[in-house]
Amino acid sequence: MKHTIIDASQFELNDKVVTIKRVTKTVKGGRNMRFTALVVVGDGNGHVGAGLGKAVEIPEAIRKGKEDAMKHLIEIPLDENNSITHDFIGKYGSANVLLKKAPEGTGVIAGGPVRIVCELAGIKNIRTKSLGSNNKQNVVLAAITGLNQLKAPEEVAKSRGKSVEEILA
Repeated sequence: MKHTIIDASQFELNDKVVTIKRVTKTVKGGRNMRFTALVVVGDGNGHVGAGLGKAVEIPEAIRKGKEDAMKHLIEIPLDENNSITHDFIGKYGSANVLLKKAPEGTGVIAGGPVRIVCELAGIKNIRTKSLGSNNKQNVVLAAITGLNQLKAPEEVAKSRGKSVEEILA
């Protein structure tokens, strides 16, 4: 997985909470309640990231999740239709997310967690299918892993020593 560190301060980022879970730890005196928040951030222009925050209170967990997501921003190559450049299957754990390129006017056809990732990334036309696990955290991370491994036609053409027209033909 390519990780290019992107400075989050130069983007106008929006954030969305995907899920909040209450977790408990049984200790000698009883149960300790904590919260974990899965947050996705994006600028709507090809940059998106996901993060997990854990804390005793929900707002603090969301804040930590947002900070973590900003640290893990990735850049996505988009085509002229605001879709992805090619079809791909993103994998994370037992969650697989099929990402399919779509023509103009298709819209975002995706389930809950993947829809949030696509909308915040600025993808306007895409078809997706979540395969395997339906754990929200793994589905989001599978979608982001898949989007991170997409290549722009220019990148593929350069690595193969061909022109962009030959690659797209």
